[in-house]
Amino acid sequence: MGAEQQATAVRTAPTGATGTATAVAHPNIALIKYWGKRDERLILPRTDSLSMTLDIFPTTTRVHLAPGADHDEVTLGGTPAEGEARRRIVTFLDLVRERSGIADRAVVDTENTVPTGAGLASSASGFAALAVAAAAAYGLDLDAIALSRLARRGSGSASRSLFGDFVVWHAGRETGTDEEADLSSYAEPVPTGPLDPALVVAVVNAGPKDVSSRAAMRRTVDTSPLYEPWALSSKDDLADMRRALGRGDLEAVGEIAERNALGMHATMLAARPAVRYMSPASLTVLDSVLQLRRDGVAAYATMDAGPNVKVLCRAADADRVADTVRAAAQGGAVHIARPGPGARLLTEDGR
Repeated sequence: MGAEQQATAVRTAPTGATGTATAVAHPNIALIKYWGKRDERLILPRTDSLSMTLDIFPTTTRVHLAPGADHDEVTLGGTPAEGEARRRIVTFLDLVRERSGIADRAVVDTENTVPTGAGLASSASGFAALAVAAAAAYGLDLDAIALSRLARRGSGSASRSLFGDFVVWHAGRETGTDEEADLSSYAEPVPTGPLDPALVVAVVNAGPKDVSSRAAMRRTVDTSPLYEPWALSSKDDLADMRRALGRGDLEAVGEIAERNALGMHATMLAARPAVRYMSPASLTVLDSVLQLRRDGVAAYATMDAGPNVKVLCRAADADRVADTVRAAAQGGAVHIARPGPGARLLTEDGR
């Protein structure tokens, strides 16, 4: 699918009097990381980022308007949402209500197939699906770029899950009004050369993190002496990555992704107090990736804010890479992902 087709694939339209819509979205894994905000309210990042949308772990979200209700009803996997999870969803719905001019509360039902809060991009798929479904249910007519901006307000990485394959999220303007900054920060597809990649996901710990991504990000930006040098080098990494993708050079893509991710974790280790997501199992998997390269397999690791390791490789090598990291993952689950689709509305029969 070309960039122009992708940019219109998730266009929403008013759903009429029913005010009901269901959407599905997939997580994305950043190869050039998003780490650090310059605006907490608008969720504007300090740097550009670039990701691959996966074809596994979809989130499906249904939004149904409830005229006359005095509160939003939110369930996650059949369980009523509580605490911070509920607050973020209701805050996002308030933004949609403000933009649509419709004050009705909503019933939101989300089924998430990726472990939540484990550094596996559950918030990316979750808020991308919510953005598409809520925009349709409330009758907002938005193109994909505008939906990307909207999803960003729920979770920064959700802006990228609006699109399939490889995606860049622009940090946007650092000067001007809030409105100008908001409009300038969005995601869009990245053209690539002939790539046939896979991402092997080693889940060494599916449990929630002790330190949330938001808290760790804030602490790193505020206290780590390594953060600013990493953010500066990340701009060069992004330029190098786009060139490597354009020529279809998977080895270069992997090398850049690995150095960018390890640099991000170095900034966290230098925070005060340190944020350490890598576990002994993470390090064992990372060592197995190095051994794969010594054995002639093009395999490169990346990690997000969590202990789980993702390994970029050629699709033809995915089974071998999966067997190797499975042996290293100390009983953890291993999944093979390919580039996946962008977010989309589902029809009434679930298609």
